[in-house]
Parts: sequence; C-alpha cells; structure tokens
Amino acid sequence: MWPDLIQKAKHGGLNVIQTYVFWNIHEPVKGEFNFEGNYDLVKFIKLIGEHGMYVTLRVGPFIQAEWNHGGLPYWLREVPDIIFRSDNAPFKYHMKKYVKMIINKMKEEKLFAPQGGPIILAQIENEYNHVQLAYRELGTRYVQWAANMAVGMKVGVPWVMCKQKDAPDPVINTCNGRHCGDTFTGPNKPNKPSIWTENWTAQYRVFGDPPSQRAAEDIAYSVARFFSKNGTLNNYYMYHGGTNFGRTSAVFTTTRYYDEAPLDEYGLQREPKWSHLRDLHKALNLCKKALLWGTPGVQRLGKHTEVRLYEKQGTSICAAFLTNNSTKGAHTVKFRGDIFYLPPRSISILPDCKNVVYNTQIIVSQHNARNYVRVKETKNLKWKMSPEPIPNVHQMNISNKIPNELYGMLKDTTDYGWYTTSIELSRHDLPMRPDILPVIRVASLGHALHSFVNGEYIGSAHGSHEEKGFVFQKAITLKPGTNHIALLGMTVGLPDSGAYMEHRYAGPRAVTILGLNTGTIDLTQNGWRHQVGLTGEMNHVFADKGTKKVEWTQVKEEGPALTWYKTRFNSPEGKDPVAIRMKGMGKGMIWVNGQSIGRYWMSYLSPLGKPSQEEYHIPRSYLKPKKNLLVVLEEEQAKPDDIEILTVNRDTICSFITETAPPHVKSWAREENDIRPIVDNLHPAAHLKCPNHKKIVAVEFASFGDPVGACGSYFVGKCDSASTKEIVERECLGKSSCAVPAKRKVFDKNGKHCPDIMKTLAIQVKCAAKD
Repeated sequence: MWPDLIQKAKHGGLNVIQTYVFWNIHEPVKGEFNFEGNYDLVKFIKLIGEHGMYVTLRVGPFIQAEWNHGGLPYWLREVPDIIFRSDNAPFKYHMKKYVKMIINKMKEEKLFAPQGGPIILAQIENEYNHVQLAYRELGTRYVQWAANMAVGMKVGVPWVMCKQKDAPDPVINTCNGRHCGDTFTGPNKPNKPSIWTENWTAQYRVFGDPPSQRAAEDIAYSVARFFSKNGTLNNYYMYHGGTNFGRTSAVFTTTRYYDEAPLDEYGLQREPKWSHLRDLHKALNLCKKALLWGTPGVQRLGKHTEVRLYEKQGTSICAAFLTNNSTKGAHTVKFRGDIFYLPPRSISILPDCKNVVYNTQIIVSQHNARNYVRVKETKNLKWKMSPEPIPNVHQMNISNKIPNELYGMLKDTTDYGWYTTSIELSRHDLPMRPDILPVIRVASLGHALHSFVNGEYIGSAHGSHEEKGFVFQKAITLKPGTNHIALLGMTVGLPDSGAYMEHRYAGPRAVTILGLNTGTIDLTQNGWRHQVGLTGEMNHVFADKGTKKVEWTQVKEEGPALTWYKTRFNSPEGKDPVAIRMKGMGKGMIWVNGQSIGRYWMSYLSPLGKPSQEEYHIPRSYLKPKKNLLVVLEEEQAKPDDIEILTVNRDTICSFITETAPPHVKSWAREENDIRPIVDNLHPAAHLKCPNHKKIVAVEFASFGDPVGACGSYFVGKCDSASTKEIVERECLGKSSCAVPAKRKVFDKNGKHCPDIMKTLAIQVKCAAKD
C-alpha cells in the first residue's frame, strides 16, 4: 500500500511525510533486529524520496502514538534499576545505543538531506513536557542530555522536540494540537522556525468511544492561520492512520487508527477533508513568493477581523489572509478599496492581495460517502469450531503463592494469561438455602478477565481506557469436594504514556469467595498456577499447519466462551479494499492466512449503544485468489454465522456548493509575479471526479434550490428546480469527471423560481467500473 498512499498524499498537496520509528518492532528482543517487510524503514524512506517528497524522521525512541508501550520494547522494563525517560544510566545507555543504530543506518544509506537524501528534520523524544515535572531534576537533566546526544550524531539536519518549551539550543521546540496558530507560544529563540509537528485531524479512538470528528473547515482554518502568522511547516497527525494489526495498539486503543483522517483506514480519500485541504495547499503555494520573501504585517479591520500581509516592497509580490475570528457571525470587510465577505471563523486567501482564491469555510471541492458492500459469494460461509481447553491447577507449571502480575508474566508475547487454583469444600461449607449462592469476587488492576468454575464459564468483566482496574463479582455454584477456579487475565495493549511507565501493573490482585457458611474465604494467597498464552496460540491454530493440531466440528449452535472458529473464503473480485464485519460476535482476535488482523471488541458499546469499531481491514496483500483461511478467536459465547466479508469503496460522490462560492482554486495560476485566471469563466461549479478511473453511472440526487443533508443522505428543501437532475445527467453520465455550473441561468432561465433566496446546488452520483 505504500506507493499508493504516498502518491495520494502528494496529489493532496503534501511535500513532506513524517513518520515515527518504532523501537519495539525493530528490536523486539534485545540485540535482535528486524527491518524486513512491513518494517523496512530504509525502503519506506527511499520510496518517499522517489516520489519527490521529504521526510521528517521522529526517532523517539519514546513515541506514544497510541502504539503498544509507546514504542519501547518490553525487555527494557526488565533492565535492572531502569527508570524510563529520565537521567537514569541504564535507560540512557540503551536509548543512545538504539538511536545511534538508527542514525547510522540512515547515514549508510545516504538518506539525510546533506547526503542527497529526503530526510530534512529529525525528532528526539516526544511531548516530554507532559511528564517532566514528575522526574524533577532528573527530567531537566534528561532533556539536556537527549538534546546533546542527538545533536552529537551530526546528521546535518535540524533536530526538533515537540511540546518542549525548554528545548536546548539548537534543538527546535515545536507545537502539537489543533490550533497552534493561536496556542503556540512560539520558538524559544528568534533564530528558530515555527513548526507544527502534529495537527490533529480528528482524535484517536479507544474501545468504548463514540466516533471522533473534526471538520475539514476547522482544519483548513487552523493551517491558514498558522501560515498567516509566520508558520514554517504544518504536519497532519494523522494524514493516514491505517490499522494497528496484530497486538500493536496501545491500551484499549481500537484496531482502526485515525480513520477520520484525509486518507481513511483503507487509504481511500475521505471527502471533503482530503480535497478541501488539497485546495488549501494549492492556495498557499500560490502565495509562496510572498511567504518566502515578503515582509509580514498585520492590520486590524474590525473587532473580530484582521488582515495578515506578506508583501515585498517595490514589487507586485503580495499575499493577504483576510481573517474573521468570530465564531458567531459573518462580516464584510474593506481591503484596498474592495469589499470582501467573510463567513464565521474563516480566512480568505488572496495570493495577489486582490483576488480570493480560497476560503477555509467554503468548500467547493467534492464530498463522498463510504460504502460497505457484502460479498455475495461469502454469505454462507461454512464454519467449524474448536473450544479452547479450560485448564485446572494440575495442568499448569508456573506456580506462586499469589497471582502473578500480568505484564511481567506475559512479557508482551500474548494478551492472555491463565490463573488457576482449587479449594476443598465440605457439604457444611455450602449454603443450605437454594436462593443463596456463593459469590466470587476478583479485584483486578486490568484490563479484562474471564472466569471459569469447574470448567464452566461464569462471566467476564473489564476496565476502560480511563480506569484500567475493575472488580468482577458473580454468583457461582460450588460442590462438595475439589472446586477448580480458572481466571483468564487479559491485556488490551500496554500503556503508551505518562511518567514511570515501567511501574505500571495489571492482572488479578485479590480473589475472595463470599457467602459460604464458614464465612468469606480469601483465595489470594491460596497458591496459584499459571500459563502464558492459550493452547490454541501455542499450537498456531490460526495458521494452516496449526489447524491440523486440534479437532474441529461443524458449528450448529452458539459456541461456548473461548472458542476458535475457522472457515475459508475466496478473495473478492476487483481492487476495492476488503474488510470483515464482526456482526454477532463479542471480543477476540482475527487471523487471515496466518496474518493477525488485530483485536476486535463488539460487546463493548459506546454511549451511542454501538461498538466503537464493527469493520476490520483485511489488506489485499494478505489474500490469495482462493480458499483463504479465516480464523477467529472468540472469547465470549457466540455464533459466527452473521460475520460478513465486505468490499469498501467511496463511489458515492457529491457536491454541495452555493451560487456565491468562490471559483475553484485550480482556476488560478501564477505567471511571473502575477496571479491570473486560467479559465474563461470564474464562476462557482460542482466539480465531480470518480476514484480509480471509474465512470459516473447514475445521478442519485440533484437539486438546485435549498437542499439539506450530507453526502449519502440529501433531501429536497422548499425550493427546487425541476430540471436539475436532467441537466446533471446530461453533463455527467458516462464520464469520469464533470463540472456543473452553480448558476441560476442554467437551472432557472426565467429567474422566477425562488428569486429571493441564495441557492445551493447539491448533487450525488454513483461511480462504478465500466467494462
């Protein structure tokens, strides 16, 4: 997917790709390195360079990024006397060794800009100001050490520290946030440029969250504002978030990451976010001479309005950013003899200080809607099942008086760890009344737990991103004699932020049984045996060879908790991305042809009553034409019959444009020092273009008047021109792109239809591949 993603970023007007470097994937075992396949850092950077783009390399090595353990390898926790991210000798030793290894690899491949490579910036550490006070003088000394260590690598490009107000010279302090044009206090020295390393295009999501949104208009305003105030570089976090495959997501973070970015999880352009920002980048490029060589200035035009100028005296080089900072109302302003209309909280860009080529609040580019299409051939998948064996105390090897701490037991090799113990009860210990049952209570530090008594599933509980710990309580049936208790402790990613991460813990910390005739029994120190991982994991039942190691039966009814399911399916035709919808399932993991798709969690509902994520991305590179092996580990009682294989497209494209909108920014070009129109008519128009060379096959909605709604759900308002659909069909059907003027004389030649309202043209069309 890399070439396609990079190409779409470039077509979107970007010229820099920023990437983290992930220590825990490159050195998962101390001294053993992996730069192969998806982890080929050199190949990725070279590919960016081949596309004529630059690179910001965020070496970290702590990165946060909602990535497992913030990018730090688990083995680092077990280094004696280590304290992460502080003036601590063991941490500094391993950090410097890792950073030096990465930097040397880049130098060997001649990837830094002075060597002719694409890397123009490098980052050390990450948002350290958040935790610095917790370490006191150890934190202050660490910042100085990290900066000096990085600069001492002599890479020939500047180093940055994000959200680090006291970044030592010559390291540049940079901003992260949504509105750095107004919130950034600026570089800590006048010779340092103003850099925005993370402009959050939405918000990452954790299981239990509702959808995250950020309007394209708000992002565009923030970027225009930043550059109008002498900004040097803006980086979108994320421009493409993608998928946290396997177990790579941090604590409770969804498998899908920043799906609301301009390029969605599948690498499809999310409109209008992608194209509205593309148009912004075009407008800024028209201003580049003024931005680079002009003298900045600011002029107040009103209480909420101002103009920020870049002008080179004695020449025609001039760019203006007309700004309305009010969120409540529109304003008209007079600038150099002309009157300009500014919608609420918007910036109009005038690359020649005369003509508006772009307004952040007015979207003239197209919109789209994402469609999930069920693959017909996969509607009746033949499922087989194999229950995971529930162990008892006699089958475990790792013993301890109390339950082991979960992180330390699993060492980030699996999400699952068994805790087993047994208790001898006599008939007299058990309640005599049938309406009273004993209750098991488990206090856990997180993250989730399944409980079994005498091999029978009795229930589950889990924490949340905000509160990892929880208490599980459930009435249980016990018997005279030996009773076996098995708890399956689970992690949902390791922590990725905060101070003293090496001192975070998880798993059961206290286990008691209440309601016995003999009183409450504390089992915490009863003697526990443990197992790291599930038997199915050890047997690799998610891969072809491993499936032969266990017995499978046909699925006829709901399976018990903790069951493996498998089926086979053929790869969907075409090139559209592929996904799986885990309808009817609870919580678990998915594998396709032995590749982990990641964690799913359908039973953890958001406040809206829906799962935080229902569909999960299956990269086409994981698929073969026929008989793909799909394996699902389901932790809860479920039946897989409703699971759906889908293709994903954004073939529903739309335009929603007013008759007073400015002409599209591509109507303008710079000739020498002047901005000139390159089209005959500078009028607003609906511009539609199908993705992937597809053609417009249907006009699903068209209205010129006062339509309402959003792409995928438009509605006719009180005013509508009856000829709109016919005109749009004539202009667009059978074409890969079209433009329809948003003009009254096109749809209402007599000008008598609703003459007193400002009219809007709304169009929705369907694209498809034509033979």
